[in-house]
Amino acid sequence: MAPTLQQAYRRRWWMACTAVLENLFFSAVLLGWGSLLIMLKNEGFYSSLCPAENTTNTTQDTQCRWPSCHHQEEMLNLGFTIGSFVLSATTLPLGILMDRFGPRPTRLVGSASFAASCTLMALASRDTKVLSPLIFLALSLNGFGGICLTFSSLTLPNMFGNLRSTIMALMIGSYASSAITFPGIKLIYDTGVSFVIIMFTWSGLACLIFLNCALNWPSESFPSPEEGRYMKKIKLTGLALDHKVTGDRFYTHVTVVGQRLSQKAPSMEGDDIYPSSQDVRRTSENPREKSVPFRKSLCSPIFLWSLLTMAITQLRVIFYMAAMNKMLEYLVTGGQEHEMVDLRQKAADTVGFYSSIFGALQLLCLLTCPLIGYIMDWRIKDCVDTPTEGIALGDTRDGAATKSVRPRYRKVQKLTNAINAFTLTNLLLVAFGVTCLVNNLHLQFATFVLHTMVRGFYHSACGGLYAAVFPSNHFGTLTGLQSLISAVFALLQQPLFMAMVGPLKGDPFWVNLGLLIFSFLGFLLPSYLFYYRARVQRQHATDWAAPLKAPGSSDL
Repeated sequence: MAPTLQQAYRRRWWMACTAVLENLFFSAVLLGWGSLLIMLKNEGFYSSLCPAENTTNTTQDTQCRWPSCHHQEEMLNLGFTIGSFVLSATTLPLGILMDRFGPRPTRLVGSASFAASCTLMALASRDTKVLSPLIFLALSLNGFGGICLTFSSLTLPNMFGNLRSTIMALMIGSYASSAITFPGIKLIYDTGVSFVIIMFTWSGLACLIFLNCALNWPSESFPSPEEGRYMKKIKLTGLALDHKVTGDRFYTHVTVVGQRLSQKAPSMEGDDIYPSSQDVRRTSENPREKSVPFRKSLCSPIFLWSLLTMAITQLRVIFYMAAMNKMLEYLVTGGQEHEMVDLRQKAADTVGFYSSIFGALQLLCLLTCPLIGYIMDWRIKDCVDTPTEGIALGDTRDGAATKSVRPRYRKVQKLTNAINAFTLTNLLLVAFGVTCLVNNLHLQFATFVLHTMVRGFYHSACGGLYAAVFPSNHFGTLTGLQSLISAVFALLQQPLFMAMVGPLKGDPFWVNLGLLIFSFLGFLLPSYLFYYRARVQRQHATDWAAPLKAPGSSDL
C-alpha cells in the first residue's frame, strides 16, 4: 500500500537521506568503469579471445592466470559503451513515463533492474568461457537501473520548499559521485573476497531499495511549491479539502480570496484597487493562451548550440573513463609491444593504484555540483521579472516613488550566470584536454580533478540554462532529448578507443589532440548567449518606463 502525499511529506527527511545514499552506491556506478574493468579481466571475461601465452592478469586468491589482450579490452569496452548509452539515452522516455505515473514505479523498476544486473555478473563469472556475453545485458541493466534511481529522486526536493535547491544539489552530487563505488568494491575484492559474493551482496542491498520505495514513496508525483496541489495536499492537511463535492470548491474559494488580498493593482493616485476573482482567473489563464509551441523551443539557436556543447563534453568525459586504464598503462610502458614481466607487473600495479585514486576523487562532485548551482543562482533573488515589479519594489523600499533605479531583470541575470557557468566549464574542459596530452604520470592527478569538476558542472549548467530561457512545460522533454542526442554522439568513443588500441598501438596523443580541438567548439554557446543577452537587454531598455529619471546603466 503506497503512502499518501501527506504521509510522504512527514517522511521526507528519511526519503532524502536514503535517496542520497542510494544514488551514491547504486546510480551511475558504471562511470567507475576503470576499476570494474580490472575485476572483469581478473575473472577472465572474454579471455578466450587472447592467445594463451599472453598472461597478464591473475586472480587474487588462486594461481589461475588469465590471458589478456586488446581484443578482450575492445569487447569489454563495447559493453561499457552500451551501458553508458543506456544510462544517458533513457532519460527522455523515463521523463515522459514519470510525468504520467510518478516516481514510484520508476524507482521500483530501477532497483529491480540493478539487482538483476549484479546477479547476472555473479552468475556469468562462474563460467566466463561460456557466459561472458551476459556482461552486455548486465551492464545495460546496470545503466538502466541507475538512471531510474537518479531520475526518480530529482522530484523529491519539491517537498523541501526553500531548501529545494540544496537538496537538488545533494541529489545530483551523489549521482555524480557514484563513480567511487566500483573503486571501493575493488578494494574489497583485492582483500580476497570473491567476486560472486560481492555481486550477490550488492544485489541483496538493491532489494532493500525496492522495499524502501514500496513502503515510503507515494504513488503520486511530488508537487512543486508553486503548484496549487502542493498547498492543498501537503500544507492544508487540517482543512476539509478531501470531500468530493465541497473540497475542491472550498480550496478554490480560499485560493481566490488569497490572491485578491495579495495582488494589489499599482495606482499612482493612491487608490487601492483589488482585482476580482474573475480577473484573478483571467490572469492565470493568460499564460496558457500565449503558450510557446514546443517546436519553437526545439529549433531555437540556444537549444541547438547546447546540443553541440553537451555532445562534445559528453564524448570527452565518457572516452576518458573508457580509455583511462590504457592511457595510464601507456605512460608506464611507453608503448613497448614486448615488455618485460617486471614492467608488465609495474604497469598493472600503477593502473590499479591510479584508478583507485580516480574513484576516490569522484566525491568532489558533492562539492562541485553545489558550486555550479551557486553560480547559476547568483543574485537571482534581487531581480524582477517586469519593470512594474521594479517600480513596486522601489515604492516598497523608499515609501514613495521619489527615487527610481533601473531594475536587474531575472532573465538577464540568469543568462549572465549561464554565460559564466559555461565559460568556466569550457575553460576547465580545455585545461583537462591539455593535461591529457602531457606524458607525465604525476600530472594525471590534476587531470582527475579537472575531469571530476567538468562532470559535475556541465549537466547542472545546462539544466539552469534551459530553466532560464525555455517554458517550464518544455524543460523535461528538452533535457531528455539533449541527454539522448549526447548519448548517441558519445557512441563515437568506441571507434576512437579501437583506433587507439589498434592502429595507434595504445598511443592516445592524436585522439586526445583531436578531442581538444573539438572542445573549443563549446565556446560557441556562451558566445551566442552573450549576443542573446544583449538583445534581451535592449528589449528591456525599451520597455523600461520609470516615472523618474533612471541611472544611465544597469549593474548586471
